[in-house]
Amino acid sequence: MENYHDASIAAISKLIKDKKVSPVDLVDACLKRIEKYDTKLNTFITVLGNETRKQAQIAADEINRGEWKGPLHGIPVAVKDFYDTAGIRTTAAFVHFKDRVPQKDAEVVKKLKEAGAILIGKTNMHELGMGTTSLVSYFGPVHNPWDIEFIAGGSSGGSAAAVAAGFCYATIDTDAVGSCRLPAACCGVTGFKSTYDLISGKGILEGEQADETIIKLSHVGITTRYVEDAAILLGILSGHEDYYQATGLSDHKKITIGFVSNYKANDVVNEVYLQAKEKFSSLGYQTVDITLSFESASFSIATIDQDRKTISDQLFKNVDVVVLPTLTDLVPDIKSAQAKGAMALSADNTFFFNYYGLPAISIPCGFDINGMPQGLQVAGPWGGDDQVLKVAHVYEQAAKWNDKHPSL
Repeated sequence: MENYHDASIAAISKLIKDKKVSPVDLVDACLKRIEKYDTKLNTFITVLGNETRKQAQIAADEINRGEWKGPLHGIPVAVKDFYDTAGIRTTAAFVHFKDRVPQKDAEVVKKLKEAGAILIGKTNMHELGMGTTSLVSYFGPVHNPWDIEFIAGGSSGGSAAAVAAGFCYATIDTDAVGSCRLPAACCGVTGFKSTYDLISGKGILEGEQADETIIKLSHVGITTRYVEDAAILLGILSGHEDYYQATGLSDHKKITIGFVSNYKANDVVNEVYLQAKEKFSSLGYQTVDITLSFESASFSIATIDQDRKTISDQLFKNVDVVVLPTLTDLVPDIKSAQAKGAMALSADNTFFFNYYGLPAISIPCGFDINGMPQGLQVAGPWGGDDQVLKVAHVYEQAAKWNDKHPSL
């Protein structure tokens, strides 16, 4: 079973459905891997050992009876410790919530359970989601599986590191300024946020005070190894399983890609981005250079809804998707990130898509001079989640960066 820890959900799901792999063995392999390696990465706040094994046995029995529920049935997944889980502590990595145990599951957790997914644990994060490093947590900092001296990004750092390390096959996260995409870029995995409110975020610290600004910016995030897996999760969590069938990802049309030219990045990031741009061009897409009005995404509660209604017509008049780097700089090492503070990892290239509520994904596109991953961002118009996933999938399959994994 150890050989399956870097596999895709799509591949493992087929093996489970065909009864060639048991959810019991799959869960056991993940738990053993967590026990062996997570002491140095600290990706989990809570690991549900015995309960997870019980749920895996239930899933195995259902599948053996011919009651297969779909592609997540029997798949070990985790949830960022922002989302309420009934009877299981939900802390947001905050000292005052360390003993907080909600009564109800968040909406996404309900949907995961209904789909037969196995909840293996709750992932570590930057305290209250208020930072991009995941170094500030009551339960200790998260470390990057590519090199533990570097940050995993944030605020969903535990999730990205857990997926990269092969501890689970997907995580459900949040993304308010880039909180899912930034750590995905740092850890060499896929981080996707859908169009605003396409997936319900109900059940994030339910009953606690929440700032209206954060509510307007926060999207449900999905972290996986492969784009196809993100599409599977999106279909299940959004309730549009037929529309977001993973099998349609390779059936892409020749669309126009707008390469953003006024992003923020240093020379190393720029070099990696230009290589990705060449790869896209070689795939036969029509490409044009464009600029984004980054300065327009200055939050205004009074105008954000109207801004979101008009952005797609303005930005996507002549292009179908836009592409730019996820990060602006090298992945910071822990020492330098601590010196810079909670927002040491810049969200300059990601926040724009939160303000306007647009679907965006970060996929691996290479490595920096320290051997740490870099991410490429693909974003689309309001409701254009499917074409964002298709374009990202085509690049992923051609570039093969997702096939590289850290050696723990």
